[in-house]
Amino acid sequence: MIRNNKRSLVVVFSICIGIFVGLVIASNFSWTQNSFADSEASVLTPGAPQSMPPIKSDLEATSRAFVEIAKRVTPTVVSITSEKVIKVRDPFSNFFGKDEFFKRFFPGRGQGDKEFRQNGLGSGIIVSADGYILTNYHVIKDADQLNVIIDKKEYVARVVGSDPETDIAVVHIDAQNLPTIRLGDSDKLEVGELVLAIGSPFDLSLQHTVTSGIISAKGRSNLSLGGNLTYQDFIQTDAAINPGNSGGALVNIRGELIGINTAIYAGNGGGNVGIGFAIPISLAKEVMDDLISGGRVVRGYLGVGVNTPDAELSEALKLKVVGGGAVIVELVHGTPAHKAGLKKYDVIIEVEGKKIEDHQMLTNLIASFNPGDEVTLKIIRDGKVAHKTVRLAERPSANGAGEPVSES
Repeated sequence: MIRNNKRSLVVVFSICIGIFVGLVIASNFSWTQNSFADSEASVLTPGAPQSMPPIKSDLEATSRAFVEIAKRVTPTVVSITSEKVIKVRDPFSNFFGKDEFFKRFFPGRGQGDKEFRQNGLGSGIIVSADGYILTNYHVIKDADQLNVIIDKKEYVARVVGSDPETDIAVVHIDAQNLPTIRLGDSDKLEVGELVLAIGSPFDLSLQHTVTSGIISAKGRSNLSLGGNLTYQDFIQTDAAINPGNSGGALVNIRGELIGINTAIYAGNGGGNVGIGFAIPISLAKEVMDDLISGGRVVRGYLGVGVNTPDAELSEALKLKVVGGGAVIVELVHGTPAHKAGLKKYDVIIEVEGKKIEDHQMLTNLIASFNPGDEVTLKIIRDGKVAHKTVRLAERPSANGAGEPVSES
């Protein structure tokens, strides 16, 4: 009897243990199933809103930088409107003369010259709080009246000075406490850097248009852009530049002015094809400072006509490197070069220790010195290296489109 009771207790105890373990397992299984079902519902249920964390990237930081640059720089870029009065001779003025009969039956004929007004639009950059504005020469060329528009307010502008050989001009308005742009260092630019172009393309309704791109190339020269552009050292960019952008700002990722938007390569269609050109601020600032201080640009003058030697000429002149330096093809009597003993077909390869890559570089570099400066030239003559010291004179004023671009 006792043995049967013990056996019954063991059975009951085993059953209780089994029930307890079963409940625990069932509870865990239920939790797992519910959790898995919830997970499936959150991923697979059609129409359920997805909660994805925002993606942080360098592109987002770049985008924010562009926004901040646009906010800071845009107020310093202005629109410039020009008006030019054109007088046209009436072809009937001599025919009718003072005959009252013809005047009666042909009113308006024979009245002499007629006036037409030609309007233009460009951009400019505020470089001083007291109203000095940097722009292109071709924006203000031959204008009878200039107006600058800042924050929907119009100011009458006067020309402080202009330089057709670099296509730079400075105008002034009667205003104070204007926002100004910070100048960068265009000499340190690298191809591939991000840039923004700001200006007023086509008409005033598109004022403060901002476009982006990169530095496509540096040191572009010998471009057929019209006018008398003796000094060329253009920055090339694919940031969109269109008519009306001339004189506007090209800025780097720090919001610093690195170039003055000047020209585009339009191709056969006449529109923007992603090839624009800007005058580097290093060159523009030299011209601007001269114009503000004295109304004209003063440049050093050597007195030679130069060209970049090609392969045939390099061989004839016994040059070790093809295309380097600037060969003297014309020597003006009585000039600093003549007085220093330079000769025709001398090849100038260095100026003050700076290597000369081509004739345009020599032209730009000599112009950057002041009259009276003494400079040391490293030359090659008859295959041998020599040095010459030259005291520069003041470069004569440009005499029109016929002046060669290679004159230094």
